[in-house]
Amino acid sequence: MTLGLAGCGFQLQGALTVPAQMERTHIATDDEYSVFYRRLREQLVANGIELVDMPEESAATLAIHIDDTGQRVLSVSARNVPTEYEVYYSVEYSVSAGAENLQPRRFITQTRDYTYDETLVLGKAREEQVMRESLADDLVRIMLKQLGSL
Repeated sequence: MTLGLAGCGFQLQGALTVPAQMERTHIATDDEYSVFYRRLREQLVANGIELVDMPEESAATLAIHIDDTGQRVLSVSARNVPTEYEVYYSVEYSVSAGAENLQPRRFITQTRDYTYDETLVLGKAREEQVMRESLADDLVRIMLKQLGSL
């Protein structure tokens, strides 16, 4: 089995490797309570990056310029009632270390759609919340891959 996996190019994802300047990082954001921000902090700490609260104490600054989520109507019924929604989560970030720009502004977004049934309002509200959390997790994973390639 090992030979088969090695032969197809499969590799286990290792620990996050970031530039040395990012070992002490400050995250600059306007919304410290967003799902994305909380998940990003958890993953950075889990990967051994020391997060500091004051920018003066950090070697690098990870700036989150946009942290936006919402929904759009995709389709409506013959009675003009929404039957399908799209949930989106968008993030724009950059990384700098002093005057050096390690990662210029980069915009990433993820979307998912779901059907809506007005008789299942509570269940659909929870489904939407779970989707938002899942989208935030996906964005964090994408961002960490991008940071690992610096």
